[in-house]
Amino acid sequence: MANAPKPTTVKKESSSASNLFATLTIPICIIIGILVFKFILGDRNNFIDGADPDLHETLPKVGNYAGMAYKGGVIVPVLMGMFLMVIVFSIERMIVIGKATGKGSLDAFVKKVQALLNSNNIEGAMAECDRQQGSVANVIKSGLKKYREMEVEPNMDTDQKCLAIQKDIEEATTLEMPMLEQNLTVIATLVSVGTLTGLLGTVTGMIKAFGGLANSGAPDQAALATGISEALINTATGIGTSTFAIIMYNILTSKIDKLTYAIDEAGFSIIQTYASTHK
Repeated sequence: MANAPKPTTVKKESSSASNLFATLTIPICIIIGILVFKFILGDRNNFIDGADPDLHETLPKVGNYAGMAYKGGVIVPVLMGMFLMVIVFSIERMIVIGKATGKGSLDAFVKKVQALLNSNNIEGAMAECDRQQGSVANVIKSGLKKYREMEVEPNMDTDQKCLAIQKDIEEATTLEMPMLEQNLTVIATLVSVGTLTGLLGTVTGMIKAFGGLANSGAPDQAALATGISEALINTATGIGTSTFAIIMYNILTSKIDKLTYAIDEAGFSIIQTYASTHK
């Protein structure tokens, strides 16, 4: 128990760093989205005769998707920022999960630990944890250390010792694993927010389109085309952002579930080994 404060401190520091990363990443992605929208999509070369893209009657060149996206209106850069957030947070989570997995194959590592436990080679299993590194190996090594402590504990029966080992593994898991899910809430939120923001752009575009139809006399064809274009571009961008966010969220959660399962499998082996060798 003397070592308990150390992982708690590390966890708090990691949590603070992760929160700072999220706090900085969100506005930076929005700013990048605005800059790309203004200076790349809004480049005059994307429009007929190099006209000012902010003029109502200016149209993008035929087949120029950058110009078409610019005509999607002010909500497009926000959606671009959200799409960039999904990319950045997904990469960040991939890196964190990769570190938690350790240096080698997780399945191979768990099988090695189980084989060493079956031969009652606790020291070998701990050495394997040192070679693997990562959160999973840290949790398993914590359980193995408790295993060694229980072997020389005179005041507890086998059931109590198994329970103590299980509790130690659960405590180590509580310290190591929650960090893996941090910032996943941002990706999960973007699943809904991306769709709703795209829908907002769709509504504003349709309002402009119907505004062009409402003019007295002949309909304003430029306003009608611009409004419909804005509506469709925002719809496509919002759906694209949400779709990518859903895919990455499911991939990341499945990887975290795999780590949790590996810990549970190895932890069960540790407890079963102790129970069978100390009847």
